[in-house]
Amino acid sequence: MKPSRRFFLFLLLLAAAFSGGCTTVRVKPWERDTLADATMRPDRDPLATAMAEHIYFSREAASGGRGVGGSGCGCN
Repeated sequence: MKPSRRFFLFLLLLAAAFSGGCTTVRVKPWERDTLADATMRPDRDPLATAMAEHIYFSREAASGGRGVGGSGCGCN
């Protein structure tokens, strides 16, 4: 077996091992109450949301599109 093919196989097995570890994370039933609390919502304070929008608009010269990556130039 060529060294490059062996290295590719090693990387493939390593990627499979790391991606398989993500499926074992589960939220327990008693933890769902904490995660569903109103303090966990990003828009829980309308004044803070409006101020953050104003700061974002002032810095990026763009409005709206919260949660979308990219810049304010409109090139995305």
